[in-house]
Amino acid sequence: MEIEEKQIGRGGAEAVLNIQPNSSISIAYHTLFGAHDDLMLLELDEKLVPDILNQRSLESFYVHSNLGVFPHIMLIIVLSVEPFCRVTVRGQQDEDAVLCTESKTYAVKFVGTSNSVFLMPPYEESHAQTISHDINDNSCDGMVIGSVLKVATGVMELVEAAPKLDKLKLLLSQRPYSFEDESEMEDSELSERNIMGLYGWDDLVELVQASNEELRSGLEALSAVEINSYWRILDGKYVDRMLDMFFLNVEQHKWALNALNENEVITELEADGYPQTIAKHCLQVYCSKLGEGSRMWKLDERRVCVHYARGILGGHKMKLETFMEMWIQKVPNKMCPTFDMLEGEVLTERIGIETRVYAFSVSSLPLNPAERFSKLFMERPKWEWKDLQPYIRDLKVPGLSSEGILLKYTRRTQPTADADPIFSAR
Repeated sequence: MEIEEKQIGRGGAEAVLNIQPNSSISIAYHTLFGAHDDLMLLELDEKLVPDILNQRSLESFYVHSNLGVFPHIMLIIVLSVEPFCRVTVRGQQDEDAVLCTESKTYAVKFVGTSNSVFLMPPYEESHAQTISHDINDNSCDGMVIGSVLKVATGVMELVEAAPKLDKLKLLLSQRPYSFEDESEMEDSELSERNIMGLYGWDDLVELVQASNEELRSGLEALSAVEINSYWRILDGKYVDRMLDMFFLNVEQHKWALNALNENEVITELEADGYPQTIAKHCLQVYCSKLGEGSRMWKLDERRVCVHYARGILGGHKMKLETFMEMWIQKVPNKMCPTFDMLEGEVLTERIGIETRVYAFSVSSLPLNPAERFSKLFMERPKWEWKDLQPYIRDLKVPGLSSEGILLKYTRRTQPTADADPIFSAR
């Protein structure tokens, strides 16, 4: 490397940071110079620094290029130093890696640079070890020499991305919790055979590309419950039986549906053979708490009615009138199911003068926007807004508004100014 200036002083990264205007220093290879694949350059917004690393763990490395010094926008992450990192890189071998903070997920993109980017250790390390392979030892007396540990060909950039939670649904659907599991789960020392298809929190963190906060939200959206350290969704028939028992207790004990006592409900369900964890989960899924810290709950009538509607329809199409009659008979007394409760759960079609209804739940659709719209337009080539909106309002794409999502994935037509818009595939 070329020598540009005979400036007196200490070497290392400090020499680069303290370089004065219109001056230069000599650069040499560090004795440990190499590829150092465990060191990656990450360019990020300053507001993300607290999420990336604790301040105490910041390594004293700096980046120098022929564009100048940028310690405020470039950080070095030593991926192997887990105890200090507040981020994780997640993904299996067949997946593109993502970087997750506690609350967000970022796609990681490598961007090549046209300028040389040098990674230089601090003086304490470089002063004793630097040996230049291009500079004659006798000519270096009294000179500042900055030692280069690594030459980077580019940096990693972070782009906020949606969590990949479809895999979470797939994993938990492998083995829903059913009546057969009750006797097995009573044994805390489960055999390897018994835990096949079961996933604990650490397993899900390793397998699902989502931040911890997004993963918890995904589990909540699936109505998953942690049983003996494994996250499970409940089998539909199991839920049917539990709700039937719950409403039987409501009738026997004259409970008010808008003032359910948590202790009483859990005690009775436990007496009926349901584990305490699942009894409380029933309250959390089908009721809402009356105030923070309260132990009183109010039944969520819509959630209960939707559950029974799903059971009636299954995978069949039914006459609307027949379905409504069966639905009203199926739900518990004092409940009044209305068709608008099923928004985002069913679709209707006209065959002559007859209207048929069938299950088409938003919860069964992919969370990836491109895959979601592909499924929607396979079901119907054209959608009116009132029908489409329930199936896309949960979509979230960082950097895109709801209008932006529609523009990206749909084509809007409006025959007349006062007509409702129609959406088709782009």
